[in-house]
Amino acid sequence: MWHFLLAQAQVLAQEAGQEGGAPARNPLMSMLPMIVAFFAIMYFLMIRPQQKRERQRKDMLSALAKGDNVITSGGVCGSVVGLSEERVVLRVDENVTMEFIRGAISQVLPKESK
Repeated sequence: MWHFLLAQAQVLAQEAGQEGGAPARNPLMSMLPMIVAFFAIMYFLMIRPQQKRERQRKDMLSALAKGDNVITSGGVCGSVVGLSEERVVLRVDENVTMEFIRGAISQVLPKESK
């Protein structure tokens, strides 16, 4: 039994010391396709949709006009009565206006057809 184990150990040592055989594979190179696939999946499932949503939000905020009915991120509903580059003035009730930063607008409601 001991002779068998010693013979196995010698064979393994000879195989490990051989340089004329097939070159040893680099573990990083074998994992490289998986790493690339992981980053591609992350890009297409997380980063790209977030960029699309941000572009749509930017377009919505730049298209604000007087008379639009909007909802702020705090839940305040109102009608746009004044616009500047950074601020939006909303009429929330008769004779009641509130000023918000343009980025606080979260949704533009569709126009009501009468």
